[in-house]
Amino acid sequence: MLPSLPQSLPFLLLLLLLLCIAPAHSASAAAKIGNGYRVVSVEETPDGGLLGHLQLNQKSSIYGPDIPYLQLFVKQETEDRLRVRITDAEKQRWEVPYNLLPREPPPPLSPAVASSRKTSPPVTVSEYSGSEFIFSYTTNPFTFAVKRKSDGQTLFDSASGDSDPYSTLVFKDQYLEISTKLPTDASLYGLGENTQPHGIKLYPNDPYTLYTTDVSAINVNTDLYGSHPVYMDLRNVGGKASAHGVLLLNSNGMDVFYRGGSLTYKVIGGVFDFYFFAGPTPLGVVDQYTQFIGRPAPMPYWAFGFHQCRWGYHNLSVVEDVVANYQKAKIPLDVIWNDDDHMDGHKDFTLNPVNYPRPKLLAFLEKIHNIGMKYIVIIDPGIGINSTYGVYQRGLANDVFIKYDGEPYIAQVWPGAVNFPDFLNPKTVEWWGDEIRRFHELVPVDGLWIDMNEASNFCWGKCKIPEGRICPNGTGPGWICCLDCKNITKTRWDDPPYKINASGMQVPIGFKTIATSAVHYNGVLEYDAHSLYGFSQSIATHKALQGLEGKRPFILSRSTYVGSGKYVAHWTGDNKGTWEDLKYSISTMLNFGIFGVPMVGSDICGFYPAPTEELCNRWIEVGAFYPFSRDHANFYSPRQELYQWESVAESARNALGLRYRLLPYLYTLNYEAHMTGAPIARPLFFSFPDFVETYGLSTQFLLGSGVMVSPVLEQGKTEVKALFPPGSWFSLFDMTQAISSKEGQYVTLDTPLHAVNVHVYQSMILPMQQGGTISKEARRTPFSLVVTFPAGAREAEAKGQLFLDDDELPEMKLGGGSATYIDFYATISKGKVKVWSEVQEGEFALQNGWIVQKVSVLGLDGIGASDLENDSDGMAEDAEMSISQQNLLAPLSGVEDLKSMMVEISGLKLPLGKKFAISWKMGMNG
Repeated sequence: MLPSLPQSLPFLLLLLLLLCIAPAHSASAAAKIGNGYRVVSVEETPDGGLLGHLQLNQKSSIYGPDIPYLQLFVKQETEDRLRVRITDAEKQRWEVPYNLLPREPPPPLSPAVASSRKTSPPVTVSEYSGSEFIFSYTTNPFTFAVKRKSDGQTLFDSASGDSDPYSTLVFKDQYLEISTKLPTDASLYGLGENTQPHGIKLYPNDPYTLYTTDVSAINVNTDLYGSHPVYMDLRNVGGKASAHGVLLLNSNGMDVFYRGGSLTYKVIGGVFDFYFFAGPTPLGVVDQYTQFIGRPAPMPYWAFGFHQCRWGYHNLSVVEDVVANYQKAKIPLDVIWNDDDHMDGHKDFTLNPVNYPRPKLLAFLEKIHNIGMKYIVIIDPGIGINSTYGVYQRGLANDVFIKYDGEPYIAQVWPGAVNFPDFLNPKTVEWWGDEIRRFHELVPVDGLWIDMNEASNFCWGKCKIPEGRICPNGTGPGWICCLDCKNITKTRWDDPPYKINASGMQVPIGFKTIATSAVHYNGVLEYDAHSLYGFSQSIATHKALQGLEGKRPFILSRSTYVGSGKYVAHWTGDNKGTWEDLKYSISTMLNFGIFGVPMVGSDICGFYPAPTEELCNRWIEVGAFYPFSRDHANFYSPRQELYQWESVAESARNALGLRYRLLPYLYTLNYEAHMTGAPIARPLFFSFPDFVETYGLSTQFLLGSGVMVSPVLEQGKTEVKALFPPGSWFSLFDMTQAISSKEGQYVTLDTPLHAVNVHVYQSMILPMQQGGTISKEARRTPFSLVVTFPAGAREAEAKGQLFLDDDELPEMKLGGGSATYIDFYATISKGKVKVWSEVQEGEFALQNGWIVQKVSVLGLDGIGASDLENDSDGMAEDAEMSISQQNLLAPLSGVEDLKSMMVEISGLKLPLGKKFAISWKMGMNG
């Protein structure tokens, strides 16, 4: 929700002033700093690690004094994860709290050892080898390299030669620098959150700054709402791909300079705590990464339905009309949202008694809950300072707010003057949970939307509530600062020696947020903990919701950090209703899958200003396939619900109609994400890593391993040039249409206004249902299985999975009779087709009466089918077999004479909870 920077002429004038008085700084052109460190001791630790001590070679004054002694700790923590940690050997430094992100504790500091070995010769353990990594180092200056054992590739190399444009290791209190060499043909992904105009691949010399900021997503190459200092490196050597991941676990602000042949971190605090993930597949990297940071949260089934929101639903009757109009237009809708319109004076956990009277709201909720719809509202972290406001008074009594000079820090957000809860304080977590419980008793919401949690502040500096005037006064935009504030630049925390590229223009790091010299629980500085604010709020909110009714929580958060996906979904913030922003949404979505936040999407049709009718048509055709699919608009924009234009309504019925038929598949991907971290929406290179043409592809994406979406992303276009990796692809909108090639190639697809291209890859078994306008009713419909073989196959196999559970339960797992997991298999061999299942814990599926009604097998070679056999319950006597020729788009390389058929068996009644097997013979050509 607004505001996002930049907003107004006064803001721009202020920025110009700041830039004029800020010291000139060009980090990429800066001279090398210092002469690094040398190794003074290295020894093996009892737990199988390596512990070393480093001593500074020569002092340097730029960015402050160096830390003289460092501790090095190296450990292969799992078969495919290596940790390399460098910190001050004598003093404890800030790092991401271990209770927020659980991990192995490092060895204690040993300053006496470090200082006593100033001149002693180093112990020569020059190499440390684990099962999948080799760590090696040079003694003076200290540098290190990490290699993958299986192929000998160097994954990280911190050496700095005379010709390199970066320093060797630099470690000061407020400036840390380290670099790695890279092959120039490596493809890198990650380092977010930012809007990347060049697509999903990191682009040399683009700025990558990590610091959570309320800057609108329309600003490209700028630090946005989240901080994810992790990247994936994909290489192709001799036609064989390998991937690895690198995480720098550090919450301080940082610039990362990617030059193509190298990558340099410049960080303003904390420690170097690197984690290397061996891969070697992209899926393997995300699996290893989420095993460390936390597996993605399981989402309830209804969360994969369509969501509608708007800032500006002024009263309850408008919300009721929206729901009625979706039903009238027969457009699927599962969740209706309120931005802050439902609140009393923008205050959290309140209801506007006039516009949202509680009795009428409860009656509305009972009505929609009865049909399976859900209701979600927003809450912001800023708690209004108000003597009659119980939430604030209880917070004050429990001492839960961030402090400045011993008093709660005063900021301004929508309610006016606010204090910010300190979610690092255990008492705050308890108080927050109690406020959510109280609110839930007032309004039985089905989830919470936590916004503005970077944290956003309409003012900056040290502020006080003005005397003699009302703030805000209600006459102008609510985001204009109306507190009495004074700038804070005297402390080294508010004005650090190194200026990160904050907001894309080196604004002070406390600008429009909490002052960085403010203090959290146990003396922790906002300077260090800033980028963890939304993450810590997410954890507290998740704990509160899970404790309410024992149900699976749904939380949407704007600000995220490493590990946020364990608790929340994410939307990409304030985007614009433009064709460029439609394109950007795909890259951002794919990045968050790599970050371990698979439930992600952008505001469909754009947050502001008004989209064109054509753009909204094309956007729902993309947004219908975001993992999190929501239309959301700004207070100041015209209405843009999908029924506002008949053409958009038609596109929505078409695209969302397919989404709702695919809900079983999407929900199974949700289970896969929860178990292995696998993104729901993926770049094509995840399934085709050896196919280098996919490495920079940012205009198409996969759902799971093999459902490909190829949308129109340009104004006025009615065709799409889509890349089809090698193999056979079948249209899900018309399964008689297929595309097959041996080498992979671009194909131009006819795509009129209401069409979107969705294809399923060979060797898959896709579980689908009949759809509906709400997930609860769609979930009750019979299943069909779509089996895909390579076109014209005579010997082939296919596989698929289906996970079904009671999605209200907090845990998403087998056991206890509340879930069923099914593996589907199919083969064609010697003219015989067989389709069968293996079932784990079938009781849940049997209780719900789910059946397979139809099986469609695509890609067969032959002239007919006969002798249908059934080795299972539920073969209806009136089961019918139909055969149709598939149309292979031609001419394509190597497939000119290929023939492909589709066989459909309908009228089945196969219980999903029991094993089944059906087979038949194919009449073969030649």
